[in-house]
Amino acid sequence: MRPRQALVTGVSAGLGQAMAQKLVTEGVEVWGTARDVSRVPEGLRPVALDLGDPASVAACVERVRREAPGLDLLVNNAGAGAFYPLEEFPVEALDAQWRVLLHGPAELTRAFYGDFRSKGRGCVVNVTSLAGDYPIPFMSAYSGAKAGLSAFTRTLMLEAEGSGVTVIDLRPGDYATGFNDAMRGFDAVRRPDAARARDACEAHVRAGPGPGRAAEDLWRAVSQGRSGVVCTGDFWQAGLGPLLAHMAPERLIRRYLSGYYGLKGR
Repeated sequence: MRPRQALVTGVSAGLGQAMAQKLVTEGVEVWGTARDVSRVPEGLRPVALDLGDPASVAACVERVRREAPGLDLLVNNAGAGAFYPLEEFPVEALDAQWRVLLHGPAELTRAFYGDFRSKGRGCVVNVTSLAGDYPIPFMSAYSGAKAGLSAFTRTLMLEAEGSGVTVIDLRPGDYATGFNDAMRGFDAVRRPDAARARDACEAHVRAGPGPGRAAEDLWRAVSQGRSGVVCTGDFWQAGLGPLLAHMAPERLIRRYLSGYYGLKGR
């Protein structure tokens, strides 16, 4: 499939910006969303969107339907993180994580998938995370919401069979972006175990590949025109990691993650 018009959420930085710009270089007309449209890069059609606000989601759908009647690609990328021990997790932050990472993308998917199905053509890409298989300590809401979006996406793959619509679960590992810089609670950690996990998260992000790799993997997956799960990142996380997640015993995975995030012996 070669898309003509796309909606990409969360294009102000990071993976979303790289993905949107890659699509533009391939000749795709892109509507890009951000909460602050002044941060949408040139070359994209800016759309205001706050996934935490149902009215904003509805307004985005209405506007894109009006301006892009030929829309045939949706990339649900926008997201945000929150880093707290569960017992300290602010209730409003929990609600915001479910809303931004699961409910909002599901609503956009429902709206545009119906349009794609009626035309017999289109592609939905939900950017989930390898955290669905390898949960991140002190990011319980993020890991849980991403796992939920992954299950939602794989369910839609079944429903879409024979419709002409492809559905892709794109699972990034750690990428060298500014995601942690905007994470709620990340710089206010006090507990020693949480501080060690935070420092490990930061080290993993710094060591990750640049977002251009995710953009290339997205384009390759969309162009192939097949539904499926696509892992993206470095070899260890996106290559070997998913394989071990389905082969290794659960207790071994927990032990590995405990060491990976500096939690052993706490």
